[in-house]
Amino acid sequence: MKLKFYVDTNKGITFIFLLALMTFYHQWQNPTAWVYLALHGTYGLLWVLKSNLFPDASWERKTSLWFGLVSWFSLMLYWIPGWLVMSKGITAPYWLLALAISLNIFGNFFVFTADMQKFTSLKLHPGELITGGLFRLSRNINYFGELLVYTAFALLPMVWFAFLPLAAFIVTFWVPNMLRKEKVLAALPGYPEYKKKTRSFFPFLF
Repeated sequence: MKLKFYVDTNKGITFIFLLALMTFYHQWQNPTAWVYLALHGTYGLLWVLKSNLFPDASWERKTSLWFGLVSWFSLMLYWIPGWLVMSKGITAPYWLLALAISLNIFGNFFVFTADMQKFTSLKLHPGELITGGLFRLSRNINYFGELLVYTAFALLPMVWFAFLPLAAFIVTFWVPNMLRKEKVLAALPGYPEYKKKTRSFFPFLF
């Protein structure tokens, strides 16, 4: 079975999982719970839609059952901030809600626009370096977008350990993937010049 099956099913049921938490912990009157549901639940649904409309080749490969299940259950770590909000009945101040919403909007823009650009570019010009559009800002603009998205989720519980799942994925998955990607890009014509003009991760900074 393809790896995307495990990733998409996890992302897809996030909305339902969060609704179940709201019901179990009686958080229907908590604005922060509703905002969290809207941010994280909608992100999961958009991911599934994206996966079907312009899929990423890295998720299309077939994988073993055990690795698929490990991936599925590992992704559950991203649900921890939502569980904290619901179980503790956390009510974030309005300024923090606004910050989380803004970060999430920008993050979704970078993630899905970059993925669409990559999908279209590779289809039209396979094997060529993608240097325009959002990829002028960063060689890993999609991961930068995900950082904004998951930072928005982690802010709402207002506890430092809500950031631990994100930190774990950055260390164990994002960084190794970015390093592997750099090696692949380095073999393409024009890479040295492209590397000089762009940032590795943070647009305009690093």
